Amino acid sequence: MPLPALSPSKVAVVTGGASGIGLAAAKRFAQKGMKVAIADLPGPALDAARDGVAAAAGGRNDDILAVPTDVSRLDEVQRLREVVIAALGPVNVLMNNAGVQPGSAMFGPTENWSRVIAVNLWGVVNGTQVFAPGMVESEEPGLIINTGSKQGITTPPGDPAYNVSKAAAKAFTEALEHELRNTACGRVHAHLLIPGFVFTGLTAHGRAEKPAGAWTPEQTVDFMLKSLEAGDFYILCPDNDVDRRLDERRIAWAAGDIIENRPALSRWHPEYAEKFAAFVAEAKRDEGLEVAALNASNDD
Repeated sequence: MPLPALSPSKVAVVTGGASGIGLAAAKRFAQKGMKVAIADLPGPALDAARDGVAAAAGGRNDDILAVPTDVSRLDEVQRLREVVIAALGPVNVLMNNAGVQPGSAMFGPTENWSRVIAVNLWGVVNGTQVFAPGMVESEEPGLIINTGSKQGITTPPGDPAYNVSKAAAKAFTEALEHELRNTACGRVHAHLLIPGFVFTGLTAHGRAEKPAGAWTPEQTVDFMLKSLEAGDFYILCPDNDVDRRLDERRIAWAAGDIIENRPALSRWHPEYAEKFAAFVAEAKRDEGLEVAALNASNDD
């Protein structure tokens, strides 16, 4: 169903809006006739992004705003809200998308841990606590979209700070949606965007061309919009390498570590490698049987 919050003249705020998924979302919102504010660190990228969003809006320059903001700082997010409301009006859509991934090790530099958690978690908390009360009080339809990660669900080894920040963002967004749906008006809802492999500045790692397995930010945002219209809370995005069935098996196996009392992160434990492979193969076999049954019924 079409969402009233994504209608022409409604106001959207997108953090991390100078590039990647945030910029793609801002452009899509602008193409819908919405007023859009992008927030990101100051610099040429933010200025260029504003021009790109304005172009997507068909030249409606007065409806597009770029606000330099460090989302880890509460005072800057509060200023962002003041600037947006003064220039564009009350906010209907908030996309807490800003994120960093400098890399981390369990006993690595504290600075990396602090920055990742400050942006990826506190950026979400700050944005929500600053904008959500006004959105609820307006009694207008509203959306809060928080960008998570599959790494916050299956928590693969290699970047513990990022995993912790995204796992916390998931838990926060689940609690937020519970809170919102039990408010008096219940017209504002939260959603967790869980991208797959998306080719952005965060994932490029020096590559100039998109890997075949990755989606573009635009593909991810288009999937997000369809999922929002379907009412999905968990917006679990596939990519060109991993489909939903495989994601489901990976997530189920991660939860199974607790249920089956397996070692932590058993998916990467040498004694469980074959068991995990068989678990995934079982899903593929079941999918093949389903397709065969469907083809047989069509033949009838």
